[in-house]
Amino acid sequence: MLRRAFVAVAACMMICAATAATADESAAPPSAKPLLLAHYMPWFSVSRSADDPKSTTWGWHWTMNHFDPHEVNGDRRAIASHFYPLIGPYDSSDPAVIRYHLLLMKTAGIDGVIVDWYGLEDFNDYAMLHRNTQTLFESVSAMGMRFAICYEDQTIPFLVKAGRLAESQQVQHAIGEINHIAATWFEDPCYVRVDGRPLLLSFGDSGLTDEGWRECLSGLRSPVAYFSEHTRRDGAVGAYDWPVPSMGFAATERFQSLAKEWKHAIPVAFPRFVDIYADAKVSEGYVRIDDWGGETFKRMLVTANTFDAPSIQIATWNDWGEGTQVEPSREYGFRDLELLQKFRQRAIDPGFPAKAADLRLPWLLWKMQQNEAADAEQIASIAELIFEARFEEARVQLQTTK
Repeated sequence: MLRRAFVAVAACMMICAATAATADESAAPPSAKPLLLAHYMPWFSVSRSADDPKSTTWGWHWTMNHFDPHEVNGDRRAIASHFYPLIGPYDSSDPAVIRYHLLLMKTAGIDGVIVDWYGLEDFNDYAMLHRNTQTLFESVSAMGMRFAICYEDQTIPFLVKAGRLAESQQVQHAIGEINHIAATWFEDPCYVRVDGRPLLLSFGDSGLTDEGWRECLSGLRSPVAYFSEHTRRDGAVGAYDWPVPSMGFAATERFQSLAKEWKHAIPVAFPRFVDIYADAKVSEGYVRIDDWGGETFKRMLVTANTFDAPSIQIATWNDWGEGTQVEPSREYGFRDLELLQKFRQRAIDPGFPAKAADLRLPWLLWKMQQNEAADAEQIASIAELIFEARFEEARVQLQTTK
């Protein structure tokens, strides 16, 4: 079994390497199919004590300093979300959670992740987010999936305000952060590239100024394919779209119009926007974009497919606080991932083999892993079968181990 796993991983790495080599040789032709990349939040924390289960500590993104997950109503904890994960609130560093997420993505037709990254500083929860990102990327790469970074440069003004960084050091700080990303991840054959360059997104416009970004990009050790949010900054090859609750679908129409002038654009597809901020007393919250029984997500996917884009960003895999998650929930089950399966089969890969019922297999494997007596080698064997799209064999093994 271990040898099979090694061979499978090696084969996946060869696929990534071949894709990267092709991208290096020439820009992708207009007919190239876009990568489906899920925007991923690695910020969920649950710290349990083996000696005293009651001493569990829940991170801010589950509590927002208002909700107490120790409070249980039926089988549902009080968390900072209008929705509830199918597996319950989890810790982003848990290998079982990561395996569950990646197997679900693979079975849904998602190629990889874009991770929300807050830098290297040991400030707020940034260091924890970086560790979780490292752990996630190791698994993503081992599975032959794709990954990229969305840099939250809004962290820089926070560091200045906290006295951790001088005003004059902002650009050099960003250069150092991105050079670290380059040294750590850019050379991985599974890192996403556009026109042969590593993909780098930045979130929002409250971090570096336009002038700061121009200086930052010119100071990097190696060039990147830089994308800013909503509109293209100077030095960016394009921009990526993101939900704008106050504008709704009009924001997508604006992005379509602007993108005609750019070399590249990354459209977004999201299922809804229903945040918890007002209830959590974090802020007044945003205008809702309703789910409309899945019609919002369908519309966004259809619109995204009209772009000649290197990738489509799914926003998001798991932002439970803003309610944009496509990760299975109590409320919607696997519906959003089923819609992604159908989209992939229709628009990207007609031969994509997974069906709706196959999405339940990673969840059943997750449940199996919760049994302390579960056999680790058997779990790994079933995970490998799911990854290789040998769904019936995985289903049989799961049924025989009940």
